Amino acid sequence: MSENPEEKVNRLKALHEAKDAVKDKMLTGVMTAFGVAAALAWNDAIQSLLKVILPEGGGIIGKFVYALTIAATVAIISLRLGKITEKK
Repeated sequence: MSENPEEKVNRLKALHEAKDAVKDKMLTGVMTAFGVAAALAWNDAIQSLLKVILPEGGGIIGKFVYALTIAATVAIISLRLGKITEKK
């Protein structure tokens, strides 16, 4: 039994959509991996900076300074990204 042209077109469209979905998932995974690598690099950089600024890393105070620095940075970036996405 042969497939009619409309069924073939629908099947090809579904295949193309599935292929695009796989590409999107792969791109998302790669971008997430780069984001994690960047976050780890910033983590190391900020901890090194705090060790220079605060003697012995500042102990508990250094950890709170670090946590507040990260929280403020994430908040600022999130707000800016929110404004960018609102404009589009």
